[in-house]
Amino acid sequence: RDSFIQVLHYLELFLSGREKMIITMRYGLNNQPPKTQREIAAQSGISRSYVSRIEKKALKKLKDAFEST
Repeated sequence: RDSFIQVLHYLELFLSGREKMIITMRYGLNNQPPKTQREIAAQSGISRSYVSRIEKKALKKLKDAFEST
């Protein structure tokens, strides 16, 4: 539970609004079922490949943040 709270805190601290939205939707952190990249793309009006790039960049930011603490 503490790790989950830390992840949510890091989402706020280290990610842009769009990155946070994609990670939240992708992994179901908003009390909704996780969505596919294609579903996120359709809902956001961007391409699936762009969702993929944003997701990858956001996960790297979170990983780097966790490793630096």
